[in-house]
Amino acid sequence: MTTILKIVRYVILDVLRNRWVIAYAIFFLAVTDVLLRLGGSGPRALLSLLNVVVLLIPLVTIVFVTIYWHGAREFNELLLSQPVARATLFHGLFAGLIIPLSLAFVVGVTIPVLVQRAADAETLRLLALMLVAGCALTAVFGALAVLIAGLVDDRLKGLGIALGVWLLMTVAYDGLILWVAMTFQDYPLEGAMLALSFANPVDLARVLLVLRFDVSALMGYTGAVMQRILGSPLGIAAALGGLAAWSIIPGLFALRAFRRRDF
Repeated sequence: MTTILKIVRYVILDVLRNRWVIAYAIFFLAVTDVLLRLGGSGPRALLSLLNVVVLLIPLVTIVFVTIYWHGAREFNELLLSQPVARATLFHGLFAGLIIPLSLAFVVGVTIPVLVQRAADAETLRLLALMLVAGCALTAVFGALAVLIAGLVDDRLKGLGIALGVWLLMTVAYDGLILWVAMTFQDYPLEGAMLALSFANPVDLARVLLVLRFDVSALMGYTGAVMQRILGSPLGIAAALGGLAAWSIIPGLFALRAFRRRDF
């Protein structure tokens, strides 16, 4: 555990030195501040922030972690020449990348809410769920990035695959869901739509947040069904469990690839 903490500390300091994470936090701070000033209320501003969260967090995370993981090859070789287990190095690197990205998001969104005194009870509930969903997406796409970097040695090819995964899960997947809804509109789709939501972490996080913002009526009958299923505390726990599974399973495959990799 001590070795993992030392690796985490080194990676966090290294990440902070390149200032991209600081710029990431400043971006969320500026956007949240503007939305709070223009939106007039905390819930409305957070609803406007929703699309930024579900699109930008996956993009920044998967690109940044993929690039950093490829660039850390010499560092990995140096540590593995010491009595450091590969699993220890893997967990230290992964935590060292996910923690600063998550903290940058949390700080960037939370500070404007507190400074502008928009933190009423409803806003705090929505803010807490958004922060949890954003950190979960960071872990999910961090795990996918580590898996891609572990399987693909070429940096440019790995970055291309990472961008392809992001486009598939954020843009193409929405088109697939729309096609399913239009093609099979005469059939009961609640089960299929629920399954499709759990099959994509971005869509799962979006649906979870939309339902809590009480705008599920915009999703029609399917939205009403999903409100009944995912709107309960048990449904929220199931959705968060789905996001956790999306981070754990790719992470396990990435760890396996890291152990087998020839440095």
